[in-house]
Amino acid sequence: MRLPDIKPYLVTRRLIPENQEAPIHFISAAITPEQYFYRRNHFPYPVISEQSFLLSIGGEVKRPLTFHYQDLLRMPSKEMTVVLECSGNNRGHFRPRVYGEQWEGGAISQGVWRGAPLRDLLKLTGLHAASKEIVFEGHDYGKRTDLEGEFMFARSLPLEKALHPDTLIAYALNGKPIPYKQGYPLRLIVPQWYAMASVKWLRSITVIETHFNGPYQDIDYVYYPAKDSDAGKMPVTTIHVNSIIQQPLNWSVLTTGMHQLYGIAWTGTGFITNVEISIDGGERWEQAAIQKYPGNPYSWTFWSYIWAAPKKGEYTIMSRATDSIGFVQPPEARWNRKGYGYNAYSTVHVKVD
Repeated sequence: MRLPDIKPYLVTRRLIPENQEAPIHFISAAITPEQYFYRRNHFPYPVISEQSFLLSIGGEVKRPLTFHYQDLLRMPSKEMTVVLECSGNNRGHFRPRVYGEQWEGGAISQGVWRGAPLRDLLKLTGLHAASKEIVFEGHDYGKRTDLEGEFMFARSLPLEKALHPDTLIAYALNGKPIPYKQGYPLRLIVPQWYAMASVKWLRSITVIETHFNGPYQDIDYVYYPAKDSDAGKMPVTTIHVNSIIQQPLNWSVLTTGMHQLYGIAWTGTGFITNVEISIDGGERWEQAAIQKYPGNPYSWTFWSYIWAAPKKGEYTIMSRATDSIGFVQPPEARWNRKGYGYNAYSTVHVKVD
């Protein structure tokens, strides 16, 4: 009798709006299959109409233009492997606890995105000399609990990041049109930044001369280091250096003998150069083997380590990553009251029996 294929599922955090984690501990492919891509939404999914295939660029530009989906397909394109990580990934690990979706470790996925560089579109419209930020608005909208009225999901990028050659208006994921739940038909892709910047269901681009102060720019996606005040607040931007132990799972029971520990590491600054493993709760560290992907500057890095479990007992296994800029994954994440940017050592507890 043939045994059935056993496959993982997304982990549901909320249904309306839909928020689901990728089964990150069971993904061994460099490219996350569509059905395992994590889903992060603020509102119900938007209705896709013919208007959804138009993208307008206006504001402080010399020639306001509207591009059709087909126009973008005919433009010079670029294809890149990019990690997308929700800035709230691992929020459930913060202590003291914080409010919000209690993501564990699966609000992260990696795909091959194809699209037209944003700066090519902006060259066609032209920018005024006083331009400061570029605002991106999606088709998704709804109500907030803290403000009256309805809001579109909208965020801005500083001019320098918007004009980076790898900031894309994407229309394809893993060789196919972007799936509906990942932003079809058009999505902004901003490598190295947390994924709130990669606006889905993109409808308009507006160039402005001032700072954009929408609620998803100046209220959410801001680090608030103080519990009861806004002192020291800073915007959430670049992905922190990070790693995760995929196997073994936390609180696993193992046998004595040889075990392969493995996982992934990633960063928004440079690339991963080193991953270290501790078997004794951080007292001693040893090098893991890392598997790089040349030519993919925005992709995650697989790592592995062979552990000869010597004797029965309980062990605390940790991983920490270092990137090419010199940033090292810290023993504790910087607490902030909205729970963004968690990147403390990945830790699992196992018992050898």
